[in-house]
Amino acid sequence: MSPAVQRRPVLGLALAGTLALLSGRTRAAALPRPTGPVVLTVSGPTVTRANTPAGADFDMAMLSSLAQSTISTRTPWYEGARRFTGPLLRDVLASAGAQSIGGRTLRATALNDYRIEIPADDALRHDVIVARRLDDRPLPVREKGPLFVIYPFDDKPELANPTFFGRCIWQLRSIEIR
Repeated sequence: MSPAVQRRPVLGLALAGTLALLSGRTRAAALPRPTGPVVLTVSGPTVTRANTPAGADFDMAMLSSLAQSTISTRTPWYEGARRFTGPLLRDVLASAGAQSIGGRTLRATALNDYRIEIPADDALRHDVIVARRLDDRPLPVREKGPLFVIYPFDDKPELANPTFFGRCIWQLRSIEIR
């Protein structure tokens, strides 16, 4: 076989890879599939690490494997300051390979289909967490779990107002990046 014939497939692959990079259509390695019940789905055009056709599905073990943050804060839903633990919202989005989220909106949906809109910039500017634990215990559904989006109200008093309280969603089941 001549050297020119041997190089064609390699050149073809290199050209295809270069075109894919230039077009921005490459996808990161797929997220592992959940082995337990799915508790959160992240979807939208910026998700590059999907593990299902719908987007990036997470079970509780996948969320607990991400870096965990704990904030102690007062909220309108509980008496006194409570400890909320879970991954930062920006880390959950990054785990799904979400790119270029600045200026976008996150449509968060609860188990009962209640929906809210969260500016994606909130995840970048504030240490918003997807709480999976309350006072070091798993959050059961009857106590607003299993997932609850919480802002650091005591750390940033300017967030303790109806606008940001309204962006907290309990019994979170999905986030669509729009």
